[in-house]
Amino acid sequence: MTDVQDIMSSLPDDKIDMIAATSVLQQQAGDIRQTKPNWSSYMQSQMISQEDYACVSSLDKDKKAQAAYLQENAPQCAKTLLNMLSHVSKDQTIQYILVLIDDLLQEDRTRVQIFHDYANKKKESVWAPFLNLLNRQDGFIVNMASRVVGKLACWGQEQMPKSDLHFYLQWLKDQLTVANNEYIQSVGRCLQMMLRVDEYRFAFVTVDGISTLISILSSRVNFQVQYQLVFCLWVLTFNPLLAEKMNKFNVIPILADILSDCAKEKVTRIILAVFRNLIEKPEDAQVAKEHCIAMVQCKVMKQLTILEQRRFDDEDITGDVEFLTEKLQNSVQDLSSFDEYATEVKSARLEWSPVHKSAKFWRENAQRLNEKQYELLRILVHLLETSKDPLVLSVASYDIGEYVRHYPRGKHVIEQLGGKQLVMQLLAHEDPNVRYEALLAVQKLMVHNWEYLGKQLEKDSEKATQGNAPISGKA
Repeated sequence: MTDVQDIMSSLPDDKIDMIAATSVLQQQAGDIRQTKPNWSSYMQSQMISQEDYACVSSLDKDKKAQAAYLQENAPQCAKTLLNMLSHVSKDQTIQYILVLIDDLLQEDRTRVQIFHDYANKKKESVWAPFLNLLNRQDGFIVNMASRVVGKLACWGQEQMPKSDLHFYLQWLKDQLTVANNEYIQSVGRCLQMMLRVDEYRFAFVTVDGISTLISILSSRVNFQVQYQLVFCLWVLTFNPLLAEKMNKFNVIPILADILSDCAKEKVTRIILAVFRNLIEKPEDAQVAKEHCIAMVQCKVMKQLTILEQRRFDDEDITGDVEFLTEKLQNSVQDLSSFDEYATEVKSARLEWSPVHKSAKFWRENAQRLNEKQYELLRILVHLLETSKDPLVLSVASYDIGEYVRHYPRGKHVIEQLGGKQLVMQLLAHEDPNVRYEALLAVQKLMVHNWEYLGKQLEKDSEKATQGNAPISGKA
């Protein structure tokens, strides 16, 4: 994993897009810096100690004086700032302290260790003061605290403990789904940081983070959020295991749709980078092949052809377009019809592609739908139950009918998987095409039954005849 970490750490911040002065959080931070609290009044009212007053006053100066004081009094600075976060209740002051801490860390990443070292020495949690602030009502406090947590978790030598990590990632994931969240870019930036650390990636998967990213990307979000969330997918795919599992979440179809509509170069670049990782990173060659086929089926080759005609300032885009074009063309050349069919079913985007209506395909491959514990049949049945798309329902119904027609035990298998009941329910569907395909499938289920019954009667009849026949032999 060291090579991955090297790649991550060598990326320039403009590529990470971590600091955008246009974000709501940064705009508000700019305003907050101009409103210094009256620290002497805090001391006079005994809300802070003489020691804390001296420290915060020294930190609240120009950068040069601040750096000099911090270098000489690092433990005291950590003590004062963490102390004040826990004991001051006024929102405006908490906001100011958080901005002060964030600026200190942004100025020099190694300063996160000041906070870690102090907490370790005191045997206290460095995370608790900031994680507690995530429960506040004030949006700025919550998101600036989250930003500081991200820096403490990623820029220091110590990783976040599992329980705190789970809580924090769950919180970030939930914030992504808050309707009209004005701080969504800040949430995205925290995830961009966190997912560069390999150990944090698996924790994100356990809170169902990938599904959330895909769900948001499949809805309409602005290009900046699109870029940030696709970036999160990109860093996740540097882990070979996650790269192999990624398309189970329908990543390729969703990103292919965004690529076809995308007007922003940075979004194009990061999607192509994800696609490249999905082919390069899996250690299982079969998975990489399946990813190629999925991209072909999602019309990625057409987009690559269009991109080849455009001029890009970014060499990465040109390199990725060439790489993907070669890989996808190679995958098409040795693509069997069953590979094509399996990838289409797994994508859940069924359409009337040639394999469905090919009698030769079903004669040769019907039995292969039993592979991997009926994986493809289970997906077809699941689509009958969950899809709202009439085209998907029509094709799934047809495929189940053809499977039953060409595989002797098909009716039994479909009944066991709950498919027969679902097909029969579609007889009442509002769409006439769905009703028609469901009717054909039901007929195939029934006819298959009659043929089976007829064959059984013939066998019984033959047995009976043989049983009554005279025994021939030599006298």
